[in-house]
Amino acid sequence: MNSTTLDHVDFEILRILQSDASLTNKEISYKTNKSVATIHERIKKLKEQGFIKRVVAILDKKKIDRGLIAISQVVLSDHADATLAKFTQEVSKFPEVMECFQMTGTCDFILRIATSDMDAYSVFYNTKLAKLPNVTTVQSSFVLTEAKSVTAYPI
Repeated sequence: MNSTTLDHVDFEILRILQSDASLTNKEISYKTNKSVATIHERIKKLKEQGFIKRVVAILDKKKIDRGLIAISQVVLSDHADATLAKFTQEVSKFPEVMECFQMTGTCDFILRIATSDMDAYSVFYNTKLAKLPNVTTVQSSFVLTEAKSVTAYPI
């Protein structure tokens, strides 16, 4: 199923939930001018069809001591399917890795890594990331300020 099967009410529900998923069905029904039962059924359908993958709370990284964000470009020595799959599997186990993207271009993967500080990043790098098989290069940049951070897709 794709987005062409959704109507304007479904899209409005998705926009509302992306903004604040803690809203009740009653609050969403008020915003959409639809009944609570209709909202309940539509949200259930959106979840079943995979449009809503999960509902989460977005935390303040500084308040949970994860204020240092690194964007790391990783190059592997081997590009066999099994090697790429193994790297993805292993790096996904690390709680410091928030996102892992396989890329085209000059690097194989880009990782978003969250640690408490540079010392914690150094420990992560030396004891985990650099020890993975076939990792030849890791080039990391560190976030100085966060000008924009959104989780909502424009729909």
